[in-house]
Amino acid sequence: MSLTLFHVDAFTSRPFAGNPAAVCPLKHWLDDQLLQAVASENNLSETAFFVPAGDRYELRWFTPCCEVKLCGHATLASAFVVLQILETAREAVRFETRFSRALAVSREGDLLAMDFPALAPWACPTPPAELIDGLGAVPAEVVQIEDNYFAVYDSQEEIRRIRPDFRLLEKLHPSGVAITAPGENSDFVSRYFVPSYGIPEDPVTGSTHCSLAPYWAQRLGKTSLHARQISERGGELWCEVTPQRVILKGNAVLTLRGELLI
Repeated sequence: MSLTLFHVDAFTSRPFAGNPAAVCPLKHWLDDQLLQAVASENNLSETAFFVPAGDRYELRWFTPCCEVKLCGHATLASAFVVLQILETAREAVRFETRFSRALAVSREGDLLAMDFPALAPWACPTPPAELIDGLGAVPAEVVQIEDNYFAVYDSQEEIRRIRPDFRLLEKLHPSGVAITAPGENSDFVSRYFVPSYGIPEDPVTGSTHCSLAPYWAQRLGKTSLHARQISERGGELWCEVTPQRVILKGNAVLTLRGELLI
Protein backbone atom coordinates (compact mmCIF):
# COMPACT_ATOMS: atom_id res chain seq x y z
CA MET A 1 0.00 0.00 0.00
CA SER A 2 1.19 3.53 -0.72
CA LEU A 3 -0.04 6.77 0.83
CA THR A 4 0.27 10.21 -0.73
CA LEU A 5 2.32 12.37 1.60
CA PHE A 6 2.94 16.11 1.73
CA HIS A 7 5.20 18.10 4.03
CA VAL A 8 4.01 21.67 4.54
CA ASP A 9 5.73 24.41 6.56
CA ALA A 10 2.94 26.31 8.33
CA PHE A 11 2.86 29.87 9.66
CA THR A 12 5.67 30.99 7.39
CA SER A 13 6.09 32.32 3.85
CA ARG A 14 9.49 30.69 3.29
CA PRO A 15 10.67 27.06 3.27
CA PHE A 16 12.44 25.57 6.29
CA ALA A 17 10.82 27.95 8.77
CA GLY A 18 7.53 27.81 10.65
CA ASN A 19 6.19 24.46 11.80
CA PRO A 20 6.46 21.46 9.46
CA ALA A 21 3.47 19.14 9.31
CA ALA A 22 2.96 15.92 7.38
CA VAL A 23 -0.39 15.65 5.59
CA CYS A 24 -1.81 12.33 4.38
CA PRO A 25 -5.06 12.45 2.38
CA LEU A 26 -6.89 9.12 2.67
CA LYS A 27 -9.84 7.58 0.84
CA HIS A 28 -11.03 5.92 4.04
CA TRP A 29 -9.83 5.61 7.62
CA LEU A 30 -7.08 3.12 8.36
CA ASP A 31 -6.53 1.30 11.64
CA ASP A 32 -5.52 3.66 14.45
CA GLN A 33 -2.33 1.71 15.11
CA LEU A 34 -1.29 2.19 11.49
CA LEU A 35 -2.05 5.92 11.65
CA GLN A 36 0.09 6.18 14.76
CA ALA A 37 2.90 4.21 13.11
CA VAL A 38 2.86 6.59 10.12
CA ALA A 39 3.01 9.60 12.45
CA SER A 40 5.92 8.02 14.33
CA GLU A 41 7.72 7.35 11.05
CA ASN A 42 7.25 10.97 9.96
CA ASN A 43 8.62 12.08 13.36
CA LEU A 44 7.21 15.59 13.03
CA SER A 45 5.29 17.36 15.78
CA GLU A 46 2.06 16.48 13.94
CA THR A 47 0.85 14.33 11.07
CA ALA A 48 -2.64 15.15 9.81
CA PHE A 49 -4.93 12.60 8.15
CA PHE A 50 -8.18 13.48 6.43
CA VAL A 51 -10.88 11.62 4.48
CA PRO A 52 -13.67 13.07 2.32
CA ALA A 53 -17.14 13.30 3.86
CA GLY A 54 -19.49 14.86 1.32
CA ASP A 55 -18.37 18.45 0.72
CA ARG A 56 -16.25 18.35 3.90
CA TYR A 57 -13.37 16.32 5.30
CA GLU A 58 -12.95 14.41 8.54
CA LEU A 59 -9.62 15.41 10.12
CA ARG A 60 -7.39 13.86 12.80
CA TRP A 61 -3.93 14.77 14.13
CA PHE A 62 -1.19 12.55 15.59
CA THR A 63 2.12 13.38 17.27
CA PRO A 64 4.88 10.74 17.12
CA CYS A 65 3.36 9.11 20.22
CA CYS A 66 -0.39 9.91 20.45
CA GLU A 67 -3.49 11.49 18.94
CA VAL A 68 -4.23 15.10 19.96
CA LYS A 69 -7.52 16.96 20.39
CA LEU A 70 -6.65 20.17 18.50
CA CYS A 71 -3.78 21.24 16.26
CA GLY A 72 -3.48 24.56 14.48
CA HIS A 73 -0.47 24.22 12.21
CA ALA A 74 -1.48 20.78 10.85
CA THR A 75 -4.99 22.13 10.17
CA LEU A 76 -3.44 25.03 8.25
CA ALA A 77 -1.24 22.55 6.37
CA SER A 78 -4.24 20.32 5.58
CA ALA A 79 -6.21 23.30 4.27
CA PHE A 80 -3.23 24.28 2.14
CA VAL A 81 -3.17 20.81 0.56
CA VAL A 82 -6.92 20.92 -0.14
CA LEU A 83 -7.13 24.50 -1.43
CA GLN A 84 -3.78 24.80 -3.20
CA ILE A 85 -3.30 21.25 -4.56
CA LEU A 86 -6.39 19.01 -4.50
CA GLU A 87 -9.30 21.43 -5.09
CA THR A 88 -7.87 24.72 -6.30
CA ALA A 89 -11.28 26.15 -7.31
CA ARG A 90 -12.48 26.16 -3.69
CA GLU A 91 -12.30 29.29 -1.53
CA ALA A 92 -12.84 27.48 1.78
CA VAL A 93 -12.84 24.05 3.37
CA ARG A 94 -14.60 22.68 6.44
CA PHE A 95 -13.10 19.95 8.60
CA GLU A 96 -15.04 17.77 11.02
CA THR A 97 -12.94 16.73 14.01
CA ARG A 98 -13.48 14.20 16.79
CA PHE A 99 -12.76 16.47 19.75
CA SER A 100 -12.97 20.09 18.54
CA ARG A 101 -16.11 20.02 16.38
CA ALA A 102 -16.07 21.76 12.98
CA LEU A 103 -13.12 23.91 11.89
CA ALA A 104 -13.37 26.12 8.82
CA VAL A 105 -10.44 27.50 6.81
CA SER A 106 -10.76 30.08 4.02
CA ARG A 107 -8.53 32.03 1.69
CA GLU A 108 -7.81 35.63 2.72
CA GLY A 109 -5.47 37.14 0.16
CA ASP A 110 -2.11 35.40 0.50
CA LEU A 111 -3.10 34.03 3.92
CA LEU A 112 -5.26 31.17 5.09
CA ALA A 113 -7.71 32.06 7.87
CA MET A 114 -8.73 29.38 10.40
CA ASP A 115 -11.90 29.76 12.49
CA PHE A 116 -11.08 28.20 15.88
CA PRO A 117 -12.78 28.19 19.30
CA ALA A 118 -11.68 30.89 21.78
CA LEU A 119 -10.34 29.17 24.92
CA ALA A 120 -9.80 32.01 27.37
CA PRO A 121 -7.47 30.99 30.23
CA TRP A 122 -8.15 31.47 33.92
CA ALA A 123 -5.86 32.40 36.83
CA CYS A 124 -3.56 29.75 38.30
CA PRO A 125 -2.70 31.15 41.77
CA THR A 126 -0.67 28.09 42.84
CA PRO A 127 1.38 26.82 39.88
CA PRO A 128 2.92 23.35 40.25
CA ALA A 129 6.54 23.30 41.38
CA GLU A 130 7.55 21.37 38.25
CA LEU A 131 6.37 24.30 36.12
CA ILE A 132 8.47 26.96 37.85
CA ASP A 133 11.50 24.71 38.37
CA GLY A 134 11.24 23.36 34.82
CA LEU A 135 11.30 26.85 33.32
CA GLY A 136 14.04 28.07 35.65
CA ALA A 137 12.61 31.59 35.81
CA VAL A 138 9.75 32.89 37.93
CA PRO A 139 6.98 34.34 35.73
CA ALA A 140 5.02 37.48 36.49
CA GLU A 141 1.78 35.50 36.19
CA VAL A 142 0.53 32.00 35.43
CA VAL A 143 -2.81 31.24 33.79
CA GLN A 144 -4.17 27.96 32.50
CA ILE A 145 -6.78 26.06 30.57
CA GLU A 146 -7.64 22.38 30.98
CA ASP A 147 -4.51 21.03 29.29
CA ASN A 148 -2.03 23.92 29.13
CA TYR A 149 -0.23 26.29 31.47
CA PHE A 150 0.70 29.80 30.28
CA ALA A 151 3.62 31.49 32.07
CA VAL A 152 3.62 35.23 31.42
CA TYR A 153 6.87 37.23 31.55
CA ASP A 154 7.66 40.92 31.21
CA SER A 155 9.88 40.96 28.13
CA GLN A 156 10.66 39.17 24.89
CA GLU A 157 14.29 38.79 25.98
CA GLU A 158 13.20 36.72 29.02
CA ILE A 159 11.35 34.38 26.66
CA ARG A 160 14.44 33.97 24.48
CA ARG A 161 16.72 33.21 27.45
CA ILE A 162 14.66 30.41 28.98
CA ARG A 163 16.26 26.95 28.72
CA PRO A 164 13.67 24.48 30.04
CA ASP A 165 14.34 21.32 31.99
CA PHE A 166 12.21 18.98 29.89
CA ARG A 167 12.44 16.17 32.43
CA LEU A 168 10.55 18.33 34.93
CA LEU A 169 8.04 19.69 32.40
CA GLU A 170 7.31 16.13 31.27
CA LYS A 171 5.91 15.44 34.75
CA LEU A 172 3.06 17.89 34.03
CA HIS A 173 1.46 15.37 31.63
CA PRO A 174 -1.03 15.79 30.04
CA SER A 175 -0.37 19.53 30.16
CA GLY A 176 1.86 21.58 27.88
CA VAL A 177 3.56 24.84 28.83
CA ALA A 178 3.52 28.08 26.85
CA ILE A 179 5.67 31.05 27.83
CA THR A 180 4.67 34.49 26.58
CA ALA A 181 5.49 38.19 26.86
CA PRO A 182 4.88 41.49 25.05
CA GLY A 183 6.65 41.52 21.69
CA GLU A 184 9.24 43.95 20.35
CA ASN A 185 8.06 43.78 16.71
CA SER A 186 4.67 42.21 17.39
CA ASP A 187 1.90 42.45 19.95
CA PHE A 188 3.14 39.37 21.80
CA VAL A 189 5.60 36.51 21.50
CA SER A 190 5.56 32.94 22.78
CA ARG A 191 7.27 29.56 22.91
CA TYR A 192 5.62 26.20 23.63
CA PHE A 193 6.89 23.01 25.28
CA VAL A 194 5.08 19.67 25.49
CA PRO A 195 7.70 16.95 26.13
CA SER A 196 5.15 14.43 27.45
CA TYR A 197 3.69 14.26 23.91
CA GLY A 198 7.07 13.73 22.30
CA ILE A 199 7.54 17.42 21.41
CA PRO A 200 10.20 19.14 23.55
CA GLU A 201 9.64 22.52 21.82
CA ASP A 202 7.03 23.05 19.13
CA PRO A 203 8.21 25.46 16.40
CA VAL A 204 4.86 27.28 15.96
CA THR A 205 1.65 26.33 17.75
CA GLY A 206 -1.70 27.46 16.39
CA SER A 207 -3.80 25.85 19.13
CA THR A 208 -2.13 27.76 21.99
CA HIS A 209 -3.13 31.00 20.27
CA CYS A 210 -6.76 30.08 20.92
CA SER A 211 -5.87 31.08 24.50
CA LEU A 212 -2.94 33.45 24.00
CA ALA A 213 -4.92 35.72 21.66
CA PRO A 214 -7.89 36.20 24.06
CA TYR A 215 -5.47 36.77 26.96
CA TRP A 216 -3.50 39.46 25.12
CA ALA A 217 -6.63 40.96 23.54
CA GLN A 218 -8.00 41.64 27.02
CA ARG A 219 -4.66 42.84 28.39
CA LEU A 220 -3.86 45.14 25.44
CA GLY A 221 -7.43 46.28 24.79
CA LYS A 222 -7.43 45.30 21.12
CA THR A 223 -8.97 42.49 19.08
CA SER A 224 -6.56 42.39 16.12
CA LEU A 225 -3.15 41.06 17.12
CA HIS A 226 0.13 40.17 15.44
CA ALA A 227 1.91 37.26 17.14
CA ARG A 228 5.34 35.70 16.74
CA GLN A 229 6.50 32.35 18.08
CA ILE A 230 10.21 32.78 18.67
CA SER A 231 11.40 29.19 18.47
CA GLU A 232 14.55 28.37 16.50
CA ARG A 233 12.54 28.05 13.26
CA GLY A 234 10.15 30.87 14.14
CA GLY A 235 6.77 31.79 12.70
CA GLU A 236 4.03 34.37 12.82
CA LEU A 237 0.26 34.59 13.04
CA TRP A 238 -2.38 37.28 12.73
CA CYS A 239 -5.24 36.85 15.22
CA GLU A 240 -8.78 38.26 15.26
CA VAL A 241 -10.55 37.75 18.59
CA THR A 242 -14.34 37.59 19.10
CA PRO A 243 -16.15 36.49 22.29
CA GLN A 244 -16.46 32.86 21.16
CA ARG A 245 -13.99 32.42 18.30
CA VAL A 246 -10.43 33.23 17.27
CA ILE A 247 -9.49 33.67 13.61
CA LEU A 248 -5.88 32.56 13.16
CA LYS A 249 -4.24 33.63 9.90
CA GLY A 250 -0.95 32.47 8.43
CA ASN A 251 1.00 31.45 5.37
CA ALA A 252 2.09 27.95 4.36
CA VAL A 253 4.73 26.52 2.00
CA LEU A 254 4.94 23.08 0.37
CA THR A 255 8.36 21.46 0.87
CA LEU A 256 7.81 17.79 -0.03
CA ARG A 257 5.44 15.68 -2.12
CA GLY A 258 5.76 11.91 -2.37
CA GLU A 259 4.50 8.43 -1.47
CA LEU A 260 4.88 6.55 1.78
CA LEU A 261 5.11 2.78 1.29
CA ILE A 262 3.51 0.67 4.02
